[in-house]
Amino acid sequence: MSLDELLRALFGHSFTVDERADGVLLGEARLAPAQALTLIGVVNAMPLGVEGALTLAHRILAAVRSGQRQPILVLIDSGSQRMSRRDELLGLNEYLAHLAKCLMLADRCGFPTISLLYGGGAAGAFVATALATRALVALPGANPAVMDLPSISRVTKLALQVLQRIGASTPVFAPGLTNMQLTGAITEVWDPHADLPGELSALLRRMSELPEDARDRAGEQYGGRKLSARVAEAVRQQAGRRD
Repeated sequence: MSLDELLRALFGHSFTVDERADGVLLGEARLAPAQALTLIGVVNAMPLGVEGALTLAHRILAAVRSGQRQPILVLIDSGSQRMSRRDELLGLNEYLAHLAKCLMLADRCGFPTISLLYGGGAAGAFVATALATRALVALPGANPAVMDLPSISRVTKLALQVLQRIGASTPVFAPGLTNMQLTGAITEVWDPHADLPGELSALLRRMSELPEDARDRAGEQYGGRKLSARVAEAVRQQAGRRD
C-alpha cells in the first residue's frame, strides 16, 4: 500500500501533509468530526538523519505545548538512520534519542502515540519512532528489522549461518513482521482491505488501557521474550525499595 493509498483509506480527503525531500512527513488529519490527529512520519524508504530527527521532535513538542492532547500518529516506511560521516560526527545517536524522548514525553503528557508501519523500518530510525510510541501497528506487507542478520554477524562476530539457525527459533535474533510480533513489539496487525478508520478509532479508545510494559508482557505471552517482563518488574521492585 502506497502512502497516498494509506492516507486516503484512513482519512478520505480529511488530511493535509507536507512531504519533504528527506522523507520526513508532517501534517494534520481528521478521523471523525470530533477527532483530530497530528501526523508525522518517515516515508519513501528514506533514512532518518539529524535534520529529520530535529524536525519531527520539534513538531511533537509543538503539539505538546498546544495542550490539545490530540493523538499523534507516526507513519513509517523508512530505511535505517542516515549513515553519513557528517551525521555520525554531529552525534546522530543523540538526535534519535531526543526524538524518542519527545514521543515518550507526549505519551506521558496524555497524548496517545501510535506508530503505523506500512513499509520498511530499520535500526535507529525504527527504534526512535515505532518503538518509542505506546502502540505500534503494522500492515501485512511491513518489513521491520532492528538490525539485519549480516549486520548482527559483523557486530557479534558470529557466522551468518549460525545466526540464521538461531533466528529460526529465537525471534529476537531475526528480522521480519512475524518475529517482531512474537517479541511483543507490535500491538496489532491490520488488514489493509478492512475498515482502517474503524481499526484506528477502536485502538484509540483502548489506548488508556495499554500499560507501559505492554510489549514486555506480550513478548512473554507469545514466547518471543520470555524474561523481559520479569526482569523489568524486578528492577522496578528494587528501585522502589528504601533502605
